[in-house]
Amino acid sequence: QVQLVESGGGLAQAGGSLRLTCVASGGTFSRYVMGWFRQAPGKEREFVAAITWSGGSTYYADSVKGRFTISRDNAKNTVALQMNSLKQEDPAVYYCAADSRLGAVLSGKADYWGQGAQVTVSS
Repeated sequence: QVQLVESGGGLAQAGGSLRLTCVASGGTFSRYVMGWFRQAPGKEREFVAAITWSGGSTYYADSVKGRFTISRDNAKNTVALQMNSLKQEDPAVYYCAADSRLGAVLSGKADYWGQGAQVTVSS
């Protein structure tokens, strides 16, 4: 069983930056594809970014491409989401997800999820 805990959410100005971190425990971290998702009020949860087991490949939603960067540190069991040039459409609860299967993460059907971290953007 994998436990995921997000941190680093908060308030940033439009055009500013925030960095989210997710710490995993309870499993062999390098065996899992890691992803970030977000859910804004009244909207469905949506894919943001994913990174493969050794970090060799990354995937991004079109809405964040060029602004957000996902990275992982397998020695520290962490995955991060660096969010730059934040926009008014970025506020949401951001969730960390993990699954051994790439397709499961990309489709939002990962086995393991964190509790979420709130991101707010002020104008």
